Amino acid sequence: MVYLMEAISCDEQKLKENPKYINRIIAPSMEPVAAIGGFRVLPDYSFENMPDDYAALVLVGGYGWLTSAADRVMPIVRKALDKEIPVGAICNGASFMAKCGFLNTVSHTGNGLDQLKIWGGDNYTNSGGYIHQQAVSDGKIVTANGSGVLEFTKELLSLLENDTPERIEMYYQFNKQGFCALFPG
Repeated sequence: MVYLMEAISCDEQKLKENPKYINRIIAPSMEPVAAIGGFRVLPDYSFENMPDDYAALVLVGGYGWLTSAADRVMPIVRKALDKEIPVGAICNGASFMAKCGFLNTVSHTGNGLDQLKIWGGDNYTNSGGYIHQQAVSDGKIVTANGSGVLEFTKELLSLLENDTPERIEMYYQFNKQGFCALFPG
């Protein structure tokens, strides 16, 4: 999620003085949360005190979707979708979306069709909507596999109109190809 959070907060030269959006972390409680990479973050909100007004909901990847706390996210996602708030889900976040039936009416991707079927069980009825690509955006839902972080970022930034299409594409290409490829010496 580093790329998404960075693009929301910064332009190519510095922190944005007036970003269109502000990143916030939501977790089951206000206690520190350990990310899959081992770093710890302090949530801005818990499930109980999160605001009703937000621009998008992003479900990160990782193994937390296998815990009982994940079930408490289902009504949060349902509320966001009912309010037509964009929902992004990457890696196991997309698998969680399948488990809850949220991918049954949209084109989507994830960590492979087999994993979506396993996680989704009887709740996942849209294997025909699966597209084998890094990221897929359909309506207000953006999904990606675990290695599609740049494509996921690009799709969410575009859906949120975080910047001009040209600047979003430039950010994507800069991070996908790298400095040396874009600016040969």
